[in-house]
Amino acid sequence: MSQDNFEAWRRHLETDTRTATQRTEENPVLEVPGLTLLAHPDPHRVGEEALWPDLAIASGTGARAVAELSRLDPEFVQPTGGLRRPLADPRLSRNPILCSAGDGGGLILETGESRTRVEVNGEVVKGRRELAADELARGAVLLLGGRIVLLLHRLRLVTERPPSFGLVGESPAMLRLRWEIERLKGISLPVLLRGASGTGKELVAKALEHHGPTSGGPFLSLNMAAIPPTLAAAELFGAARGAHSGARQAQPGYFQRADGGTLFLDEIGELPVEVQGLLLRVLESGEIQPLGSETPRRVRVRVIAATDADLETAIAEGRFRAPLLHRLSSYEIRLPLLRERRADIGRLFFHFLALELEALGESKKLESFGPFGTPWVSAALVAALAAYDWPGNVRQLKNVVSRLVVGQRQEPTLKPVDWLVEMLGLQAAPGAVGASHEGAGETERRRRAPAGSYQDPSKIDDEELLRALRAHSFDIKPTAEALGISRTSLYGLVDRCPGVRKAADLEEPEIEASAQRHDGNIVAMAAELEVSKQGLKRRMQALGLR
Repeated sequence: MSQDNFEAWRRHLETDTRTATQRTEENPVLEVPGLTLLAHPDPHRVGEEALWPDLAIASGTGARAVAELSRLDPEFVQPTGGLRRPLADPRLSRNPILCSAGDGGGLILETGESRTRVEVNGEVVKGRRELAADELARGAVLLLGGRIVLLLHRLRLVTERPPSFGLVGESPAMLRLRWEIERLKGISLPVLLRGASGTGKELVAKALEHHGPTSGGPFLSLNMAAIPPTLAAAELFGAARGAHSGARQAQPGYFQRADGGTLFLDEIGELPVEVQGLLLRVLESGEIQPLGSETPRRVRVRVIAATDADLETAIAEGRFRAPLLHRLSSYEIRLPLLRERRADIGRLFFHFLALELEALGESKKLESFGPFGTPWVSAALVAALAAYDWPGNVRQLKNVVSRLVVGQRQEPTLKPVDWLVEMLGLQAAPGAVGASHEGAGETERRRRAPAGSYQDPSKIDDEELLRALRAHSFDIKPTAEALGISRTSLYGLVDRCPGVRKAADLEEPEIEASAQRHDGNIVAMAAELEVSKQGLKRRMQALGLR
């Protein structure tokens, strides 16, 4: 869709109340089906989006509209603007996958004449796949040709975006969070951050501090769950000499040290009841009184508190004071779970990956190696991560990335390993996300077939073919034996599979780049380029590279 047509469509939706897009006083937004890039051979493209507004219009009118997905359509662009371009991966078919409006706000995917292998949430699509409205709301993870990962979901038409505040993410949930921060710029009210563990509450607190009226002062963070209850008052408000055991000299508390700045109180629900009244007094009067001192001291401290606890239940059970909650929540912000911002998983994954690799001096692993290059990051890995629900949220994702990099930084491809397969609940063997035990069993039965008793090649799909080729390093003879077919039949399957290429198709620059990365190690180069070692040698000889 051209920019002119897009603007015309936007005006249409803003004035036409007959569309399926919901616009009410409670939800004054425009939502349309669209795609977000979670993984691409060029990692710099992760996060680009494409809208399918015609499907939203068709859903509201009952008309038949079809959107196309191929290497040529649609055009993607970063949410903040920039170059518009198609996926442009030569291993994707030019013939499009078709998407149309379904019943009840869902969508229908049809592979049509496309030869691109399509997986939706880990299941191979053959012919047609219906996506219900709730599946679309959650976000459906598409893996195309084993190369590109997309999230098919509902995107919001955004005409203005808040500042990023150093936070990673452009999903609707993150935009709402950033608008909340924007509203509080220059305001010194206490703020209560609510969200599950690992959602990034301290990062939001730092963003509020950096853009608030106390940005020039100190920023101190205190986890109330890590302080013994008997020391909580002294840690917060300070203590005079001899006020308690171990206080051999006057001890400044966190409020005194944060004077003129911001104090972030994490796990505020763990604050002892007897100390809650003292904190309430400080918030109301701006004065602290160190333990053992008769002289109060005025402080100017902005308090940002955070919790993942149900404070209302704690109040009902007498474990938390209602007046303190009311005072702390002068303004309340709820942080989204990671599964509620699934469109950001690709951005976050590559963000953490870049940080880890930079620390190790391996940033080159995230370079783009051209349309025929093999990315260091397996697309199947990203697809599996995007489909996971992440009970530990962003912190858990960050830890997974760190562990993957440490364990596989010397490998030609970053892919699932045993512990990650177990965590994600996959049935695949490492490196074969999406493969099932049933498929492995079928391969094993073929392997045990009597010599010369060939199986029907038409029963072997692209997924099984790729799995067998990778398991045998793209060596034709053992692969054919494992599949129980003749080598002639295997060559025929390879010719028809869009996810497999021959060594003869490799270009000189791609081979030279791989040779440089692996110091001329043919085995490592063949594994990265996904061709046979013998075929790679012959291609290099033909090009005069050996």
